[in-house]
Amino acid sequence: MATDIKDAVHAVEAAAVMRLLPARPRLLALGEPTHGEETLLDLRNELFRRLVEQEGYRTIAIESDCMRGLVVDDHVSSGTGTLGEVMERGFSHGWGASAANRELVRWIRAYNDGRPASERLRFAGFDGPLEITHAASPRQALTALHGYLAARVDADLLPCTGETLDRLLGTDDRWTVPAAMTDPARSVGQSAEARELRLLADDLVALLDAQTPHLITATSRDDWDRARLYGRTATGLLRYHYWMADTSPARMTRLVSVRDQMMAHNLLAVAARGPALVHAHNSHLQRGKSTMRMGGMPVEWWSAGALVSAQLGEGYAFVATALGTIRHQGVDTPPPDTVEGLLYALPEDRCVIDAARLATALGDTRPASRVSPWFGYAPLDPAHLADSDGIVFVKDVRQSRHHHQQ
Repeated sequence: MATDIKDAVHAVEAAAVMRLLPARPRLLALGEPTHGEETLLDLRNELFRRLVEQEGYRTIAIESDCMRGLVVDDHVSSGTGTLGEVMERGFSHGWGASAANRELVRWIRAYNDGRPASERLRFAGFDGPLEITHAASPRQALTALHGYLAARVDADLLPCTGETLDRLLGTDDRWTVPAAMTDPARSVGQSAEARELRLLADDLVALLDAQTPHLITATSRDDWDRARLYGRTATGLLRYHYWMADTSPARMTRLVSVRDQMMAHNLLAVAARGPALVHAHNSHLQRGKSTMRMGGMPVEWWSAGALVSAQLGEGYAFVATALGTIRHQGVDTPPPDTVEGLLYALPEDRCVIDAARLATALGDTRPASRVSPWFGYAPLDPAHLADSDGIVFVKDVRQSRHHHQQ
């Protein structure tokens, strides 16, 4: 069986990844089984550079706040702000402290220097403005959308004034109170003001849509794209806050679903612009249903990858990352009867595996599921093997020596 597996193994190169796919996908999604390991981010950076140079990819989209991502995109496109400021303001979840993310931003900026706009690389965050502890206030997205329209559309067509939005929004800390994550009664998401804001956001997005021919010529395709991002984010956040105030048993399912739905809409917008590399946790990019247990209850939902794959077909490809050890987190040599264990026995330190050929080579041998000793790492689900187009395997994830401190 080992020789069969060897036939499915290739070096980690853009060309090897592309050979696994029926066509060049508009979205090539590279998953990771854990966050914050520089080894995996360096590998992502390397793959992105090759995809840019050899395959014509033009955008990288990562699992970070889509509104903050605009700060990074402005910097790499036109040099706005210093690298230090951009790392501090342009990322959510603490990703700005990563040396590999800093290197990615620096490299894209250098690549774009002196190139015409049509050839420049773009950066996108595709997560909503959502943290584990709270969801952002919809203020930034709503007021940016209103401001864009107010400057370019007849005032009579606007559903409300900026002052009305301001009054209904109130203070931002009403929206971001961390207690609302676990206690629906602390959320303002179903207040009279929030319900009115949902209707106004809907009207603003409809007006943006109705005025498209005028707006694209009056501003630019990029500005209009950005206004649509504001609209998606405002309506998504208001929907998320609404379900935060929900007391039904479906509350958590709704929240994780809304988040992945926001991610999917952002990814479809990225795909419309041209081929992109997408990087996020495997669980957000897989084609199968995502599952987890929260408070002892099973929660099931379709991830962003499943939603996008259903729409784009061959335009979406998913390559999962699996790994052998993260010894500094207590993840030691995988048991030999797991997928990770089989791959660990290979001589390569890192490789790309044809998932379909691996599934065939395994035949009726069903690998065991690896159990993670650390909550921050999710092993590959052997039942989902055939859902991915390929697997990148990294034998040992070593502790990074160069985590960049702000």
